[in-house]
Amino acid sequence: MTKVLHIVASPRGEHSFTRKLGNAIIDRIKITDPDTVIKERILADHPYPHLEEIQIASFFTPEEDRTPQQAIAIEKSDEAIAELQEADIVVIGVPMYNFSISSGLKAYFDHIARAKVTFSYSQNGSEGLLKNKKAYIAVGSAGVFDTDSMRPLDFATPYVRHFLAFIGIKDVTAFRIEGTAAPQMQEAAINKALNSIAVHNFDTIAS
Repeated sequence: MTKVLHIVASPRGEHSFTRKLGNAIIDRIKITDPDTVIKERILADHPYPHLEEIQIASFFTPEEDRTPQQAIAIEKSDEAIAELQEADIVVIGVPMYNFSISSGLKAYFDHIARAKVTFSYSQNGSEGLLKNKKAYIAVGSAGVFDTDSMRPLDFATPYVRHFLAFIGIKDVTAFRIEGTAAPQMQEAAINKALNSIAVHNFDTIAS
């Protein structure tokens, strides 16, 4: 049985292109393993607060020494990390906002990047602690960035790849839907993105 965590970062609900892509990815995973269990985390419905002093202090305070306020402040982070630890595969919708990721997704990442929990430091550098997992990212953009001239301006895809590798998830595949701002391009963009998912070999075992 494969456990999939689907992170929906777009606030556009059923109108979201990245959510549509994420669902298509999950449908293909379920063909590989019909017993797949899906957990969906919709960030717009349960937003993570941007880090303030109370959260940061709670991260670096041993559990037995936390104040009641710190214990409350760290709950969402603990819950998010527990979901990731349990998952075999993570599917993340990545709508591109102003060349990068949304603030809601960044806040979620800030809550799951925890020293000695999801990564550690040693004399050899950093090591991600969330191992033996796969990730699929569904990137959506109003413009077309998968060209030689525009690719350097896509700060979202490489950032998400690097962040996931930092916490230990190095087996990452990206799918893209581009040009959604132009109504005349939307249907072709959706079909191209869905076809790229349809022809991909979905192995549920992390490499």
